[in-house]
Amino acid sequence: MPHEVIMPALGMAQDTGKIVSWLKSSGDPVKAGDALFEVETDKAVMEVESPADGYLTDVQAEAGADVPVGQVIALVSATAESSDNVAKASANTGGGDETLLPEGKAVIMPALGMAQDTGVIVAWHKGLGDPVAAGDILFEVETDKATMEVEAGVDGFVAALLAQETEAAPVGDTIAIISAEAPVHPVQRSLSDGAALTPAATPDLAPKAKVKPETKPEKVPKMQAVKSSDGRILASPKARRLALEQGLDLARLVEAGHPQPYHVSDIDVLKAMPVPAVETAATQSRRVTAQLPTDGFAEFAEWAAQNADLKDANTVLAGFAAASLGRNTATIMVESFRQSRAYNVPAGAFRNITEAEEDTAPDLILRDLRMSRVSTVDLGAENAAVLTLTRAGSGLSITLECAGHHLSASEAVTLLSEFAGRMEQPLRHLL
Repeated sequence: MPHEVIMPALGMAQDTGKIVSWLKSSGDPVKAGDALFEVETDKAVMEVESPADGYLTDVQAEAGADVPVGQVIALVSATAESSDNVAKASANTGGGDETLLPEGKAVIMPALGMAQDTGVIVAWHKGLGDPVAAGDILFEVETDKATMEVEAGVDGFVAALLAQETEAAPVGDTIAIISAEAPVHPVQRSLSDGAALTPAATPDLAPKAKVKPETKPEKVPKMQAVKSSDGRILASPKARRLALEQGLDLARLVEAGHPQPYHVSDIDVLKAMPVPAVETAATQSRRVTAQLPTDGFAEFAEWAAQNADLKDANTVLAGFAAASLGRNTATIMVESFRQSRAYNVPAGAFRNITEAEEDTAPDLILRDLRMSRVSTVDLGAENAAVLTLTRAGSGLSITLECAGHHLSASEAVTLLSEFAGRMEQPLRHLL
């Protein structure tokens, strides 16, 4: 079957293109991607490539001719002989009885690439009867290489939509009509039906002299599709950008059966979806306990208060905890009997430890329950890793609880071992 060579649209408001020169002659063999001719509009000169392998035949326009956008001007055939059967493009393509279509400016499916045969309509931004300005976005189209927004090109009203969202329309086919006056009976069609649908159930508008741009008939509901025919995810450029910036996977919307195409509002839906189990694995709880036969800290704290002017025992606890984390600086929250105090702990002497602001986020919480009757704890992970001190006979029990993203298993074991060693033998910290 011959492949049609049409006059492409190099601009959204382009009506015609001038053939500057033919780079191949009728009967010449061509390959897909070979430049066939040069076309000029008011903004650009561009080479038009062959859509397939074969022979250039049935050339319908000479160099210098102005050709309407979408019109077939040649064929690429299996043989070098002309067929004299070129299908002329019509301003009212789209299937069905053309006499039923309203008059107005035809909007064609543009070519985003020279080898492109069709474009998938991602979304209509205007509905039947809507007023549009020339620069308004009318629809979004997707090919295998790009997704772009297409402007209306002229001022007027949407009088006909001749293709549904997610349908692939041939390049050059008329997919919408924009009329100068508000349409009394706007027309909705589908490429798959091959015939005109029942006109949209919209009320007759007021007489033309009284029509206001803000008067809108009821819009036709969007087509509820699951995915494109080849499995690609249909989404607006802005929705794709936001998903990429926020690390979101649009495929999760597809898996959930959310209808395509996706827009910015669907990003909020995606963000609100439950996090998959594979993503929550890193937040699993860790709980490790160490038992100390003796408590060496109480005696050490008394010595520090008398000989090193460290009268606040919580300062010493914070220093031990920070050193066990193995960081140069750390913020430690010490809690006991409904009281809490945060400390900024730098590396070095205990006298350099200072109190932190109350709302400072801690790196570690140290919960001192030695003076309570609580003997075991299993409270679960909090906003930071938690070390809890409880009595265990004449010794101590130290429990570390944290989420997986706070500390790795190795880090949790190291922290608890280091802190337990310091609590059992405080002088170890000073050596």
